[in-house]
Amino acid sequence: MTDAGGRRPGRTLLVGCGALATALGERLVADGNEVTAIRRDAAGLPSTFAAMEADLRHPLPTALAQGLPSFESVVITLPPGTGPGTGPEGSIYPAALAHVAASLPARPERVLFVSSTRVFEGYASETFGGADGRAPLTERDEPRLTGERGEALVDGERRAVDLLGAVVVRPAGIYGPGRDSLIRRVREGAAVDHERRTNRIHEHDLVRLLEALLRADAPPALVHAVDHEPVRLGDVVAHLAERLGVAVPPHTTPEVGGGTVLDGARAHTLLGDLVYPTFREGYDAMLASAS
Repeated sequence: MTDAGGRRPGRTLLVGCGALATALGERLVADGNEVTAIRRDAAGLPSTFAAMEADLRHPLPTALAQGLPSFESVVITLPPGTGPGTGPEGSIYPAALAHVAASLPARPERVLFVSSTRVFEGYASETFGGADGRAPLTERDEPRLTGERGEALVDGERRAVDLLGAVVVRPAGIYGPGRDSLIRRVREGAAVDHERRTNRIHEHDLVRLLEALLRADAPPALVHAVDHEPVRLGDVVAHLAERLGVAVPPHTTPEVGGGTVLDGARAHTLLGDLVYPTFREGYDAMLASAS
């Protein structure tokens, strides 16, 4: 396993602070690090965080920017955003990343940019696995895009690297407490595409990975955040249906299939054992906590 304990995150800025960044920040605070969170609405943030309200589509107010301390670490978890007023091609990244970089009094030692495996959506029509299939996608594979959101993510990755020297993290489908849409669909009996290939990671293991990357002496430049088992969606919903005691959801008609198979060896080397190595342990824990 890579030594993930050689560096302390120190004073850390969370740019965008939803559930994922909040969980990470709470771990950092518990270990004695200072955490500042910046988002448009600071209501509901933990009292242990220093909170800053700002709309990063615009430059930080002068008084706010001048009051920023130096940060040893920065974690960016902003979604791309869509619609008018969010920058070229509907993305918030061009404006937000430029404004963050311009406001920091010094370049942080460690910056993480959380992207998404959506950047591989263009591979969805390919065959994966088996003797004649395509190998799982690794960090060496180039993105293949089909939509504006994927384009915005790749653009954000490049800007974060150019402006801040960021390490890029690409999580697959994040699930965990509060992220139970698939469980609700199974309960409702909604049709799903059983043949679609899926990858996922439990939020708890993703938080652990982000912390490991903050602590690593020499982190990789790019990491896929996925668990140990890419699987067809039909296998997941069948497992959930059994646990819930309901019928397996029907198949969509026609089934499109598609999806990708991703290799997570780099993340697994950083983390060692996952708390939730597959969807089975993760969803079973969610169902147990809800009962």
